[in-house]
Amino acid sequence: MTDRPVLEPTEAHPITVEPTGRHVVVRVNGEVVAETDAALTLRESSYPAVQYIPLDDVAPGRLKCSDTATYCPFKGDARYYHLTTADGQTVEDAGWTYEAPYPAVAAIAGHLAFYPDKADVGVGS
Repeated sequence: MTDRPVLEPTEAHPITVEPTGRHVVVRVNGEVVAETDAALTLRESSYPAVQYIPLDDVAPGRLKCSDTATYCPFKGDARYYHLTTADGQTVEDAGWTYEAPYPAVAAIAGHLAFYPDKADVGVGS
C-alpha cells in the first residue's frame, strides 16, 4: 500500500461543514429520490458548495454500491453509488459518500452527495 497524504484544511484551502438549515430535494429525471431538512453544506476552497444528504433520507432501495472509489487527501476514501429510478433507469455513480471521513469533515459520515450533472439538488429558500 502506498502512503497517501492526509491534509488538514488551511487558510489557503479552507473546508467548512455546516447544517444547510433549509429543505433540500434531490431529483433524478424529475423524480424525487431524496428529501431532507437535515442536509449539510460542505464548502471547500473555490469549489461550488456541495449538499450532503443523510443516507436515511434517500428513497429506500434506490442505491447500489458501485466499484468506483476515489481518495481525497482532505476528506479520505470515497465510495460511490449507482441510483435506480422508479422506472428502472440506472444512473451510474450518481453520488458518493465518505464512510469514515477525516476528523476535519467528520460530520459528513453517513451522508451522500450527488453529482450536479446527474441529479438536480434544490435548496429551498
